[in-house]
Amino acid sequence: MSINRFTLQLDEIRAAYAAEPNPSLEVRLERIGRIEKMVRANEEKICKVLEADFGIRHPIETKLAEFQMVYQACKHVHQHLKTWMKPLLVDTPGFLGSSNAWTQSQSMGVVGIMSPWNYPVQLALVPVISALAAGNRVWLKPSERSSRTSGFLALLIEEYFHPSEFCVTTGGIDVAESFAALPFDHLFFTGSEETGKKVMRAAADHLTPITLELGGKSPAIVDFSAQLPEAAASIIYGKLINSGQTCIAPDYVLISPNQYDAFVQALQSAAQKQFSNPAECTGPIDKAQLERWQYLVQDAVDRGATAIPLITSIFSNSFTPVVLVNVSTDSLVMQEEVFGPILPIITISDISAAISFINNKPKPLALYWFGKDKQSMQRVLNETRSGGVTINDTLLHVAVEDLPFGGIGASGMGAYHGKAGFDTFSHCKSILQVRGLLGLNILRGTALARPPYGKGVERLLRWLK
Repeated sequence: MSINRFTLQLDEIRAAYAAEPNPSLEVRLERIGRIEKMVRANEEKICKVLEADFGIRHPIETKLAEFQMVYQACKHVHQHLKTWMKPLLVDTPGFLGSSNAWTQSQSMGVVGIMSPWNYPVQLALVPVISALAAGNRVWLKPSERSSRTSGFLALLIEEYFHPSEFCVTTGGIDVAESFAALPFDHLFFTGSEETGKKVMRAAADHLTPITLELGGKSPAIVDFSAQLPEAAASIIYGKLINSGQTCIAPDYVLISPNQYDAFVQALQSAAQKQFSNPAECTGPIDKAQLERWQYLVQDAVDRGATAIPLITSIFSNSFTPVVLVNVSTDSLVMQEEVFGPILPIITISDISAAISFINNKPKPLALYWFGKDKQSMQRVLNETRSGGVTINDTLLHVAVEDLPFGGIGASGMGAYHGKAGFDTFSHCKSILQVRGLLGLNILRGTALARPPYGKGVERLLRWLK
């Protein structure tokens, strides 16, 4: 599809938006309700296409990580959208007399959304729900790496929505490049840091406002006060669900040397208990992903690390989840986001060393802390910067709709989920209605400050001090 065809399609959606720039609460909720109906009616089929894309993807994992996130977002919007849409009164200074001021959320127009392959349903539809809640029209470009799911999702959306409300364009890198270059009213991207840079450059030509949901190396700190079996069980779940192909998966662990051996054993025990059934271990999205995992492990081993298998089962995808110990910080696995079932363990002397280690790397999307010592916990919260934090577990902060989800620095810009998503896709318009004192035409607005300047203006300045 050429850039000219893209432009014509965008013009058609803009025309539909112009005819209804402020959809009612009922219209917005009806559109969001259609998303929920669409997913509920096709759960079994979506599970099958996801399994076809990943090779192995257990339907329970899909229901937890994909469908439940969509249903939760729909439910939250239905409960709160009426309140979010109301104007918000703000205080006015005394010199403005009886004037009124408020903010009013308005839709932006046409929102472009570029979604990734690792959770190709929820990471496409949850931002769409936020954009529709804000009153926008939406155009989605899903990832080509999850081609079966992306194609099936496109067919479903075409069945449930008019293309001027919510449409989808599938295709490869050339399509993605043309899509990112369109003059959307807002562009939302979820994916890698490198691709995010390209999307941002493309959006800059039109000064398109952009939200970037990226990733990075999310640390897990196991404090001296932690219960090792509990911490290990939580870290294993966060690392191995979807085979680590999760932007907020714990990327590496920081732990003291005297806890090291016991913790590795606890990790193996937890992994064997949770993921010993190969049918419940999601496969790599494609051959390139599998080869990257193998290369990361081999590079670390070549630099002196030891790879310890986490599970004794035979895996049909030719990759067994591993812990890497004695890892060199020069290894690629410590330089790049892992995005796979590989867990490096780094020993640190104390909490100060852990904080320094984290702060010497780009800011992560997530951070996990395990322990009971409140002083250590507070130091980590105060002295590190990350997109979000879960204490004594992994992943779960993303499941709280009232918590904004987003990165900082290299892990992204902007946030969504719940009210934060509504705000991301809205323009917060500031409005002042000028009135005189007690509603009369005296002391009204700029009247006292207008030239010619004299003693009246000087008295006004003294009063304003």
